Amino acid sequence: MSATPLSPGGLLISARWRRSSRSTGMNNCVEAAVLDGGLLAVRDSKRTDGPAVLFTGSAWTGFLASVRADVHA
Repeated sequence: MSATPLSPGGLLISARWRRSSRSTGMNNCVEAAVLDGGLLAVRDSKRTDGPAVLFTGSAWTGFLASVRADVHA
């Protein structure tokens, strides 16, 4: 699995960010945006002007599977 850090700009300028449905409204969650080319950008909701991490679809699926496996371990 690989993720690429990316500074705001370029692909992120027109990104439509969505906040996690598990957000408590206290700005302590993550936001995600689907980008051109099938990439997924993820950023800290407290730092919307900060960097984002880009995942391919398969890397994101692998990340979620790993997190879920760790939760159930």
